Amino acid sequence: MAFDVAALRAQFPALESGIAHFDGPGGTQTPSVVAEAITNTLLAPLSNRGPLVASERNADTVVDEFRLAYADLLGVSPRGIVIGRSATQIAYDVARLLAKSWGPGDEVVVSRLDHDSNVRPWVQAAEAVGATVVWLPLDAVTADLDLSGLDEVINYRTRLVAVTAASNLLGTKPPVARIARRAHDVGALVYVDGVHHAAHASVDVGALGADFFTCSPYKFFGPHCGVLAADPELLESLHPDKLIPSTNRVPERFELGTLPYEIMAGATAAVDFIAGIGPDVGSRRDRIVAAHHLIDEHEVRLRRRVEAGFARFGDRVRCHSVAGERTPTLFFTFRGVDASAVYRSLAARDVLAPAGGFYAHEAIRALDLGTDTGLRVGLAAYNDDTDIDRLLAGVADHLQGT
Repeated sequence: MAFDVAALRAQFPALESGIAHFDGPGGTQTPSVVAEAITNTLLAPLSNRGPLVASERNADTVVDEFRLAYADLLGVSPRGIVIGRSATQIAYDVARLLAKSWGPGDEVVVSRLDHDSNVRPWVQAAEAVGATVVWLPLDAVTADLDLSGLDEVINYRTRLVAVTAASNLLGTKPPVARIARRAHDVGALVYVDGVHHAAHASVDVGALGADFFTCSPYKFFGPHCGVLAADPELLESLHPDKLIPSTNRVPERFELGTLPYEIMAGATAAVDFIAGIGPDVGSRRDRIVAAHHLIDEHEVRLRRRVEAGFARFGDRVRCHSVAGERTPTLFFTFRGVDASAVYRSLAARDVLAPAGGFYAHEAIRALDLGTDTGLRVGLAAYNDDTDIDRLLAGVADHLQGT
């Protein structure tokens, strides 16, 4: 089955604006079916969950379908799916909860590759209880984690390892399964930030070795929320702070207050939208995996076009995204040119490729960029060759004028 990017683009009303979007790592555009699912949920009879009237049953159905959809997306049990305001909020909630059992002498491992949302919650939680923070270093040359000292970094004192499945800045996909095996060998838990990874690849949480895995539907065509996946038995062993009257069932006891039913419906529609990109054969999980295979081939081809195009600018441009395993996200800096100026120049042409550090605070420091930032070109499934042409022409014109 061939990937039909024109047919895909037709389902995104926002693309009619003429903007060429390379800001996918910060959030994708939204297809009509997702907006319709949100609208239909709000306009149908809707109330708090229950079994008696249609409005109650509608809310129940939305929640059940959401958990089933994300179980299929991530390869886990529906009872292990928790919704949250964002992946950042979820990380803070889990960090505060787990830290109740930490103390002096315990160690928490974080990485220099990660978005700060998978660093600061753990650092702050550890510091609050006197636990020690240990770092997995980033090799600025390879743009990958330096795991040469892995057995020393993760040891019998380690209680948790937090690591990304893919860098939102560099695109790097570190060997999470290897890191997880070492963590489990010493009895530590593994918390994986899958926000950028889940936007570009099918996910098997078990194969990654993640005890906790988060993703954000708005990174793959859905509404703004966060999702946590974990083994229900692990969730059963944890007891978060909650209101006395609220249910103690898993996963509901981790979800505070009334659930955002319309957001859940939109997030479910995003999963179904991805499943619909692939051949209509097999289970929804099968279709999701097949769809990501098609998406990956398309995005990798476009990524190579971008890489080749920027390479023609010679030593005026440096691409920091060089890891062997990576998503179609590229981070560039320019010799003698401020990346923010390139960003503004492109924006004047309705080409959106933002400049900044993108909350990858530790990675920016590890790359030794000082106060400088770079231009991030993040591809999504709806990008096409015309978008690439406009991007490369805009950068070329700006560099020729400086």
